[in-house]
Amino acid sequence: MSSQFFPVFIQIVVAIGFAAVALGLSVILGKSARRNATKDSAYECGMLPIGDGAPRFSVKFYLVAMLFVIFDIEVVFMYPWAVQFRDLVANGNPTALVSIAGFAGILAFAYVYALKKGALTWK
Repeated sequence: MSSQFFPVFIQIVVAIGFAAVALGLSVILGKSARRNATKDSAYECGMLPIGDGAPRFSVKFYLVAMLFVIFDIEVVFMYPWAVQFRDLVANGNPTALVSIAGFAGILAFAYVYALKKGALTWK
């Protein structure tokens, strides 16, 4: 059993050894540049880096993004049902339309709830 894993062990040793040798040689042979404030500052396409690096987004942005993902997943669940609907009806499945109507009803209720709470209003 252990003889089967011997080639894998050798490959792991060679990979770790190669990474260690490559990093060691770059430290030993590489040139280290002199540091100064100008070269250590952030480069912003020729503009002076003034202010915060990342602008702050409103919570509404993230709320709308989460709602989009939730209602986008709805389509992922509805598409396979729509593809199989004709076969479901042909096989005499009476709950085919009721099940998707219940699913769409719950999502419609969630959408109305989000509208009433003001989740989709931008101010």
